[in-house]
Amino acid sequence: MNILFFLTPKHDVDYIYDDFTLRQAMEKLEYHGYSALPVLNREGCYVGTLSEGDILRAIKENYGLDLKAAENIRVNQISRSRHIASVTATSRMEDLIDLACSQNFVPVVDDDNIFIGLITRKDIIRHCYHEVLRLKFELRDCSEK
Repeated sequence: MNILFFLTPKHDVDYIYDDFTLRQAMEKLEYHGYSALPVLNREGCYVGTLSEGDILRAIKENYGLDLKAAENIRVNQISRSRHIASVTATSRMEDLIDLACSQNFVPVVDDDNIFIGLITRKDIIRHCYHEVLRLKFELRDCSEK
């Protein structure tokens, strides 16, 4: 199955650039109610994912919880606790499911590592659920014949 069937395209995805300030990243996370956002560079390449936990650790460890200082910190200066792996458009469904088991979303990049969108765990689970129902009805129909 083509994983692009599940893709939420880049223009429908909220993301941040790695040169955003820490404060901008915090405001975007808060405004949209997300716990993590993909991080892109200005060329559009996926460079990682920033989570609320990453922000809290950076503020606590480096800036003494000073929100004013957060205006001078760039997202690319914040170390991230986890690497959120991406897939390419030609990846196998098995690879996508494997990553979705440990990530809320899976970033999708092209062959040049340019971010083209993401696939949410919710969409994968929904698809699997519908497949189970479809198979259940097919089996029921076969047993009735």
